[in-house]
Amino acid sequence: MHNSYLPLIYLPLTLPALIVGLWLVVCVIVSGLGGWASLAGQYGCREDFQGARWTFQSGQMRWYMGYNNCLTVGADPRGLFLAVFPLFRLGHPPLFIPLNEISVTRTRILWAKQVRLCLGRELQIPLTIRATLAEKLRAAAGSSWPVETDSE
Repeated sequence: MHNSYLPLIYLPLTLPALIVGLWLVVCVIVSGLGGWASLAGQYGCREDFQGARWTFQSGQMRWYMGYNNCLTVGADPRGLFLAVFPLFRLGHPPLFIPLNEISVTRTRILWAKQVRLCLGRELQIPLTIRATLAEKLRAAAGSSWPVETDSE
């Protein structure tokens, strides 16, 4: 066998490893750029969240880091729960942010009503979600939900 073809024999073995490695690196980069990693340092969820939750939700954090249909979002009178679908979890531990550490602003982009949550009193990491999801969270949090402002 000619030596120049030897690397091609290993391609079926190395290609999956390269793809998985790239996947993991991208997950960690998105976590850092979007602000999830910063939030995890202060608000990592250490217990099982028991409140209302909604799976396969979408949101956008800073630097346009989008989490499309991969978020589990929940709320109770104590706080906001966020988790990422397990396939994307590297760099994204579940979060639990007390409601008194969140500010809420209603906004509109073109025709779509959205809500911007600023997470962490000092960190101020933005998470923009659909207004319909915000209404569900508000109902689950009850009177503990932060006072909302309008940017319109």
